[in-house]
Amino acid sequence: MPSSTTRKEPVRLKFWGVRGSIPTPGPETVHYGGNTACLEFRGDGELIILDAGSGMRPLGLSLAREFKGKPMSVTLLITHTHWDHIQGFPFFVPAYMPQNSIRILGYEGAKHGLEETLSGQMESPYFPIGMNQMPGNIVIQELRDLQFNIGKIKITAAYMNHPGICVGYRLTTSAGSIVYIPDNENFVRFKAHPGANQADTQSKAAIEYARKQEQKQIEFIQGADILVIDSQYDTQEYESHVGWGHSCVDDSVTMGIKGRVKKLFLFHHDPTHSDEKVSQMLEHARQLVKAQGADLCVDAARESLEIVL
Repeated sequence: MPSSTTRKEPVRLKFWGVRGSIPTPGPETVHYGGNTACLEFRGDGELIILDAGSGMRPLGLSLAREFKGKPMSVTLLITHTHWDHIQGFPFFVPAYMPQNSIRILGYEGAKHGLEETLSGQMESPYFPIGMNQMPGNIVIQELRDLQFNIGKIKITAAYMNHPGICVGYRLTTSAGSIVYIPDNENFVRFKAHPGANQADTQSKAAIEYARKQEQKQIEFIQGADILVIDSQYDTQEYESHVGWGHSCVDDSVTMGIKGRVKKLFLFHHDPTHSDEKVSQMLEHARQLVKAQGADLCVDAARESLEIVL
């Protein structure tokens, strides 16, 4: 399979969709963006897309302009098959070009296989074109192992605390490591919360289990150069969203500090959050870091932002 990038290019990550749940276009979301989860990775001879939210549409248009009809090879990593992470794929222009190769990797859908879930959203009456009518060379692979390689890039996956089957990905590259955890609810806060719908929620055994799971996640992100992490709520909002599968900013920052990551990006912005609200949450996150005397750089993910490792 021909490479889509050259070895001389720097390793870089670009945000195309940063929102959670549903696209939220409008004047109040212009700065951070309203498209759902989609990131573009370039480096070590590979072009990798992380999730296929609505941000995949503008990414596809950009790639089509860049390659100008030349063949491209793309690997798409799906964290899970909730709609805000797959809804952009039917609008991904390169998948309609027969010279291109699209490889889709992910784990089993909540009730159906990965291929059935992805193609199901394109069936009539939901969409006018079926996946089998896409002329691009599309290969879908349902993963079993949590470690694999894409070219020279080592990929490690870890299961997250989110309804259904959901993973986070760690990409180990020649220039550093990137961890992408778009959907995850802090184990300890969830288990310890009196509003969680579990009979043994606050038992000693449940809390101990939660701490062990949290420690596994800290080990997963340990020393990462970039951590993109679910930070959908503030602590007050979390009180009415216990068990929804998303974290509050305080827990994301704490995890980043414990994991000694270099730079953390707040991600999966709530659809009700305006630019002003996201900026307030960002400032709160930076104050938390300062209060703990930690060496962690925090920013909020926004569309078109590109990071070079």
